[in-house]
Amino acid sequence: MSTQLRVRQVRSESGHPERVRRVLRGLGLRGIGSEVVVANTPSFRGMVKKVLHLVAVQEHEAGT
Repeated sequence: MSTQLRVRQVRSESGHPERVRRVLRGLGLRGIGSEVVVANTPSFRGMVKKVLHLVAVQEHEAGT
């Protein structure tokens, strides 16, 4: 089974540059408390790394 990343926004995007807001939108996050499951690929990991100060990340098994 492939692993995925469960990404949850825990801090507000306000007060951060527009590029940070665009990364959050690109991940599919819409505000504090929103959560998405994305593929564990280099592109998504790079996006998560850019906003790591605003999100909480967990590994998630595909299919569960």
